[in-house]
This record gives sequence, C-alpha cells and structure tokens, in this order.
Amino acid sequence: MYAQLPPLNSIRVFDAAARSGSFKKAAEELHVTPTAVSHQIKALEEALGTLLFVRKTRAIQLTQDGKRLAETAYSVLQQLTNTVSEIASTKNSITVSTTSSFAAMWLVPNLSKFNQLHPNIEVVVKTGEQVDDLEKDRSIDVAIRYGVYDDTLENAANLVTESIGMYATPSYVESIAAGQMANLLEARWQNANLPEFTWHALLKGASRDKSRYQISKFSQEHHIIQAALASQGIALVSSLLVKNALAQGWLTQYNYVEHTQKPAGLSYYLLVPEHNIHSHSIAKFKQWLLQALS
Repeated sequence: MYAQLPPLNSIRVFDAAARSGSFKKAAEELHVTPTAVSHQIKALEEALGTLLFVRKTRAIQLTQDGKRLAETAYSVLQQLTNTVSEIASTKNSITVSTTSSFAAMWLVPNLSKFNQLHPNIEVVVKTGEQVDDLEKDRSIDVAIRYGVYDDTLENAANLVTESIGMYATPSYVESIAAGQMANLLEARWQNANLPEFTWHALLKGASRDKSRYQISKFSQEHHIIQAALASQGIALVSSLLVKNALAQGWLTQYNYVEHTQKPAGLSYYLLVPEHNIHSHSIAKFKQWLLQALS
C-alpha cells in the first residue's frame, strides 16, 4: 500500500529545508551536516524523478513540485506529531496569533483555565496587529482575528461579537459629577480597514458643552483600558475586554452620552490554516474558546 512512499526521514529533512529555505538552517535544526541534508534531498529527488529545489548561489527555491510536496509534508508531519504527543501524554505546543489587546485583556488572564483542563497542551501567544498569512507562516498554528466576520471564510469560527460601551472608575465618575472636565478615551486603529468607534460620532447632536470635555486617542484598546483604570478618563471600548475589570469593581459602566445609539461592535473569530484542521490540540482549544466566550 505504501510501497511508493520515500523514507520518512527524507521527508523530515525535506520539510526542514522547505520551511527554512536553506540546507544549512535545516541541518542546524536536525543536528546533522549540510552535506547530509543535500544528500537526502538529492536521493529524494531521484526517487521521485523530479527536482524539488532550484539551487542558487546563496539560496534555494522550491519548484512547483517542491511546493506541492512541502504543503503535504508539513501537514502530515504536524498531524503525526500532534497525535504522537497526545498518545504519549507529552507536552504539545500550539502557537496562537492574536491582537495585543485581546491577548492582554482576555486571553492571557483566562489561559490558566484552559491549562487546567488540558495540562499537556502548551499555548504560546504571539501578538501583533499585522494580518499573518497562515498558509505561509508555519510558525503560527492558529489565529484569533478581530474585525467584521465573514461567514464564507474557510476553517473559520466566530467566537464572539462584542458590544461597545463607556467605562470609568467609580472615583472618576464622581469627579465628573462634581464638575471636572471629562477626558474621553478612544482607539485609533493601526489597521485602517477596521471601522472606528469615536466619541465624535456619539457626541454629534448631544447637548454636551464642548469646553467641558477633551478627546484622547490611543493606538491600542488595552492602553485605553489602562488609562481608564488609572482614573484618567472614560474609555469607549469593547465590553469583552473590560469584563474582568467590571467583575472586580475596578471599572463601572458610565453613559457619558445619554440617549444615543451605541456603535455595533466587531467580532473575534478563529482561523485555522488548512494544514492544521485535523489537529486535536487546536480542536480542544477551539472548543474551550467557544464555551468560554459564549
């Protein structure tokens, strides 16, 4: 049944070279010599009757056949690693890419609950506002994205759709009631494709004296929340991200602008690359997220 398959070790060597784009880096990863890697790749190419790499002076580049094999090899080896880890009850690691604010204000504070349920799965959190290409960047196993959820996306699941509210410390609310000028905190997204939630839109037509408030902008939602926690203003921010602060009584909801329609929030959704759709560890992480955010 498997007579035409090359040795597994040659596939491992090829996968390392394809991911790193270098025989030398593949050799360092596998703790062998670059010559050994080169011999393994050459033997694999001869067995398959096709070139997998174009050799250049200082680099290697996958051919079309090489790209096809690289995608399959990585997916199969990843599934095999996950299954062996689960059977052997050893530590299995998954890397999650998400926004800095979601990581700081929700994921990291709640991650211990997942660890208690699944002690053999280690979750490594990578943050950033850029949109990673999950099919090309194999260092990321799964992404939690923020934006308008598109239900036509493959291998995606909507985790939660937030609501937007106004939040401040109880002491700051008292100071506003006593006549202090209000400092209104809002985000200016680094991702220009995201719709912004602004105080200007909420205050439009409201009977608020413009001399009694000022607006401060931040590039990250968790910076807004930290400023609000320090009694520096009223945050216009996701209710999901302030959930813990509300539960602890550190912040309270305060509708500085009454009788206005609050902006509709965006969604956090999970995106799994094609080569990881059969991962049991990611399936467990996804199930936990759906239950925790429901």
